[in-house]
Amino acid sequence: MANEVDGPGAQAPARNAGLNPLDRLVGTWKISGGSEGETTYDWMEGGHFLIQRGEATREGQTFTFLQIIGYDRTPGAAPGDAIVGRLYTSTGDTLSYVCEADDQGLTIWFGAKNSDAYYRGTWSDDGNKLTGTWVWPGGGYDETMTRTS
Repeated sequence: MANEVDGPGAQAPARNAGLNPLDRLVGTWKISGGSEGETTYDWMEGGHFLIQRGEATREGQTFTFLQIIGYDRTPGAAPGDAIVGRLYTSTGDTLSYVCEADDQGLTIWFGAKNSDAYYRGTWSDDGNKLTGTWVWPGGGYDETMTRTS
């Protein structure tokens, strides 16, 4: 199918291989620790963006959220250098992240890569648990995601 944004007859670009480590996230997860809830990850048609949806409770406040994760790309241009995430909450917040994933784990920086606010998690041997810590100046909490499907 033609990529209508780039013009008639244009082919959609192949998925950036840098996204492949995020395949491990596809499925439904229970969140426990500093936040409690459930989240689901699925690839958007075309495979260029991972969509996360969920509900969580943190510090007594329950909220739903939607996050889109992938490379920024202007139509017709090469994708950016970093995997970015934009998270939107039912409480009106918009949060921006930079993500890196590999076979060992996942790192999510708030705002920009190498910021002092981040999450760093490690995969279990079977890939069904991600255990890590959210860190920021003056605070943080442990969080675990366990695959439920």
